[in-house]
Amino acid sequence: MDFQSPLVHKCPCIPSDDPLPILHEFYQPGNLVIGGIISQVIFHYDNVSFKEHPAKELIDDAISIPKNYQHILALAFAVKEINENLNFLPNLSLGLHVLNSYYTGKMTHKATLNLLSTQNRFLPNFQCHRQYHLIAVIGGSTSEMSSNIAIISARHKMPQLTYTSFLQERDAIIHFPFLYRMVPNEGHQFRGAVQLFQHFKWTWIGLVAAGDDKGDSFLQSIVPMLYENGICDAFIIRIPKQTYMEELINELLEHWASYGIVSKSKANAFFVYGESPSFENLRILLFLLSFLNLPPLGKVWIVTSHWDFASLSLQKIWDIQMFHGSISFTVHSKEPLGFQAFLQMIRPSWTKGDGFIQDFWEQAFSCKLNRSKRQEWNKTCSGEERLETLPGTLFERNMIGHSYNVYNAVYAVAHALRAMYEFNSKHRTPAKRGRLEFWKVQPWMVHRFLGNVLFNNSAGDTVSFDKNREFVTEFDVTNWLMFPNGSIVRIKVGRLDPQDPSGNALTINDNQLVWHNSFNQVLPVSVCNYNCYPGFSKQKKEGQEFCCYDCAPCPEGMISHQKDMDACIRCPEDKYPNEDKFQCISKTVSFLSFKDTLGIVLAILATFLAFTTTLMLGIFLKHKDTPIIKANNRSISYTLLTSLLLCFLCALSFIGQPGKVTCLLRQIFFGVVFSVALSSILAKTITVILAFMATKPGSRMGRCVKKGLAHLIVVSGSCIQAGICIVWLSTCPPFPDVDMHSLHGQIILECNEGSSFMFYCVLGYLSFLAIVSFLVAFKARKLPSKFNEAKFITFSMLVFCFVWGSFVPTYLSTKGKYMVAVEIFSILSSGAGLLVCIFFPKCYIIVLTPELNNREQLMRRKNKIK
Repeated sequence: MDFQSPLVHKCPCIPSDDPLPILHEFYQPGNLVIGGIISQVIFHYDNVSFKEHPAKELIDDAISIPKNYQHILALAFAVKEINENLNFLPNLSLGLHVLNSYYTGKMTHKATLNLLSTQNRFLPNFQCHRQYHLIAVIGGSTSEMSSNIAIISARHKMPQLTYTSFLQERDAIIHFPFLYRMVPNEGHQFRGAVQLFQHFKWTWIGLVAAGDDKGDSFLQSIVPMLYENGICDAFIIRIPKQTYMEELINELLEHWASYGIVSKSKANAFFVYGESPSFENLRILLFLLSFLNLPPLGKVWIVTSHWDFASLSLQKIWDIQMFHGSISFTVHSKEPLGFQAFLQMIRPSWTKGDGFIQDFWEQAFSCKLNRSKRQEWNKTCSGEERLETLPGTLFERNMIGHSYNVYNAVYAVAHALRAMYEFNSKHRTPAKRGRLEFWKVQPWMVHRFLGNVLFNNSAGDTVSFDKNREFVTEFDVTNWLMFPNGSIVRIKVGRLDPQDPSGNALTINDNQLVWHNSFNQVLPVSVCNYNCYPGFSKQKKEGQEFCCYDCAPCPEGMISHQKDMDACIRCPEDKYPNEDKFQCISKTVSFLSFKDTLGIVLAILATFLAFTTTLMLGIFLKHKDTPIIKANNRSISYTLLTSLLLCFLCALSFIGQPGKVTCLLRQIFFGVVFSVALSSILAKTITVILAFMATKPGSRMGRCVKKGLAHLIVVSGSCIQAGICIVWLSTCPPFPDVDMHSLHGQIILECNEGSSFMFYCVLGYLSFLAIVSFLVAFKARKLPSKFNEAKFITFSMLVFCFVWGSFVPTYLSTKGKYMVAVEIFSILSSGAGLLVCIFFPKCYIIVLTPELNNREQLMRRKNKIK
């Protein structure tokens, strides 16, 4: 980069009658001068045509912002400290020259050119005998001012340190290579604001932006950022930029309808972006609206570091409690040592070089100094008024953020000069070492050292710039308390550290926050609608922002465990929702256990029936030679009783936790054993028919009545069922399974049948045997015999068919352990029916009426048949 000085010309010294208020040469003329361009006067009633003396016309009817005077004092205080420290810049004293820009572009350019001109002459780019040795410019107080200054200062290779904001544009470091920002990138504040909204769960935010390019840039940045983080803008209001009364009245009429929308909006948090003039204009609008009997605004104002709650002199009596409880991001600041003592020196006559003190004093204290030409105040200033009596909107005794930036900017320039001095001392000859010809120092030389400064100021804060020449610091989260007497109290309630490596840039102490009185010290709610509580999920409203939604209950099997969930979530398979659908509860494991009451009852019943069957089998074995047992095919009876005993014992295998072996064998065992029992009944029925037919005269059936036929029926009937079961086992065998979904809140441990078709084939074959046995027994029911079993078999088959006929629909309509219980009950009841109907009458005769169990009784019945 070329650091050659711009072309200058020698010229005669022409005096100037420029009435710009200035502040210069506070203590003694300095070898080097730091220029400042600070806006103190901003508002005037009528449009001014810039003719011969534009500044004079502005001053005559101007109203100032007294609070901005502290920026000037901070600059003067820093220069005073540096000059009084003889070891800091030996053989050198700094001077300062401050001009007012009036918040207008034309006056900003004029002030900048004035700094670059001969002392008291408006001849920029010309050198005369009383030329200022200007080395840096500090300013301005708005981004537009800073840009206007930068355009001119960059052409002269003059370092510029802006103490407020600057227009964010790409490649700014290339377009403005001599610009240094004493405020970090404002994008950090936008991200901090989003984190603040998320911290308080505010999703419905009102946006208020200045009606200028900065406001447009702000909206283009913040709106997408809000949407990405689930936050919506309730409305967007633009603050007028104009400062003329007639234009403010027009703005008032335009914003009247907007005020009604704002006051009725559910948005209780307003994010406001603008610079100092925007705040004054906003206050004027709100003040004028108060005459229209509109309700007061009780909202939370969130503002950026550019914003300051300052009042014009005419606004000093206006109520500012509307902004009570506001939250702002302010550049971190501390009170430099000695600043309060310095303020005690301030009086209208403290220095003859201060061209701002008179306007500040008169408008701050509403009085007239003796030399003043103003007529608006009758009260005469004594000159001994105390700054501490001023309300906070007019002047704050503690050094505020922008003034702190000015203070650090002066020290940054001084440290750059010191670094230049040390560099020179190292590279000069011993004879000239320690002597630095500061009258030969050019601004571009300071620029070479300014970007690398790193020091701790008197308040203990570190001052340095990053690679983009932006001040490296954090932001204070400040809570503003406004009182009826006009006093202001700032409370630091947190911080925003963009350099925090942990990612927790924003920290805030909720307990220290004070809210607007309308919230009764309860955390304000700023949402489009109330939260959807756990158990409900958000349901979008058609045609509205995504932050506006209805609340829909979660569907069956799903929960929402947080507020405002976008969708309900399904519980894991091993859990189920509670009644209010905000929590997943672990499912209970369910199976028919020996510990369950139902399992105990069925086990006792199965054991009792097995014991009864064993008892009857014992009776049959003990009385095996009696006629009644011989007459009813003794071996088949033994087989039937044994199969029924196994059936009752088989029922016990259905109780307990399903295992691989029990699942594999219990249905197979049940099917085969029951087929043996039914085959035995069929064999007994056929045997009875053939036996009575063989007794008729001339019958040829006698030879067919043999024991081998009955055994053949039993074996063949059982083998068919066994074949079906073998096919079942070889194709789709049963296996242990877990059913998570059939019953609410339960995990069912069950045996999966593998193939439902094969299971119903087994049941179908048993039904076939039962129906055939029933039909055969029904045909033989009227055979005349005391010991005729056909009637009993008929009844037993009726019971069997009724039980298993009702089993299928009942089995299919139940789930879990109750389905198993249905099958067990069917096995036990059908087996008990066979046992009671077929064997109980015989055991009754054998045990209780043995006189009937003889051959004579049997033959008597036979003879009656003949």
